[in-house]
Amino acid sequence: MTVRTFIARRRGLSLGLLAVFFAVGLPYGCSRLAYKERELLFNIQPGTASWFSGVPAGVREMRIPVSDGLAGSDYLHAWWWPSSRANAPTILYLHGTRWNLTAQVGRITQLRDLGFSVLAIDYRGFGDSPGGLPSERSVYQDADTAWKRLVQLQPDARKRYIYGHSLGGAVAVDLAERLASGKEAPKAAGLIIESTFTDLGDAARAAIPTSLPVSWILSEKFNSIDKINQIDIPLLIVHGTDDPYVPSRFSKALYEAAAQPKQLLLIKGGNHINSMTLGSREYAKALRQAFEGFASPVAR
Repeated sequence: MTVRTFIARRRGLSLGLLAVFFAVGLPYGCSRLAYKERELLFNIQPGTASWFSGVPAGVREMRIPVSDGLAGSDYLHAWWWPSSRANAPTILYLHGTRWNLTAQVGRITQLRDLGFSVLAIDYRGFGDSPGGLPSERSVYQDADTAWKRLVQLQPDARKRYIYGHSLGGAVAVDLAERLASGKEAPKAAGLIIESTFTDLGDAARAAIPTSLPVSWILSEKFNSIDKINQIDIPLLIVHGTDDPYVPSRFSKALYEAAAQPKQLLLIKGGNHINSMTLGSREYAKALRQAFEGFASPVAR
């Protein structure tokens, strides 16, 4: 089994366990049920990923202060990897469940190779970002905090982007929706979401089919389908056609619900984690098409 296959299987297992837990765990008290739900959802792997070979050369590690204290911490651990190109666009990288930044090096490197300076964070409770068990609310607030830092790093609003993978896609959609509503400022120039879902209940049911009203039962919603039509910036949605855990039909549904301008890129044969690698040229082309003025150094 390859490392990538192992990662994908563990992610599917987490969503499946979440669905099973609610099938058998309804007698739990509400607070106990909600806490267990978050444990199963985030499924945090402590320490560094076994395949991690070190922070890439040129990455600056930083601590971003957090003021709300929801998860019992006062900073986010982040990597800042500026592009070697002058005036490169800057992207906020929001990862999914289970793995911290040490497992994200490949995708972060690919985004930088596509032409971005990258600010990547660990949510509180992940990696070197101290804190308790995360929640939907705390990861949304962490994204807000990181966005404010990105704005300082990239003063040109035309060159600020948001990227989210898997559950990070839902975090990214939430941030972009609030930027559009004026609840957070300044704005972004574009949003990229990859291998993500419509809402958490749908994702859990895809892992293990059940007749239970999972979306109603879950305390964590991550409801992107009801937010995405409020986003007022260019949108690129990417999904592998062979994703066995978060099916590409979710990205198709998000695309249908989203407002223009929007683009859907389906990577033939891509699974949950390899679309950016498998379809690197298609990805670069889609970025140029979706975002006016974007110029990727990847060969056309």
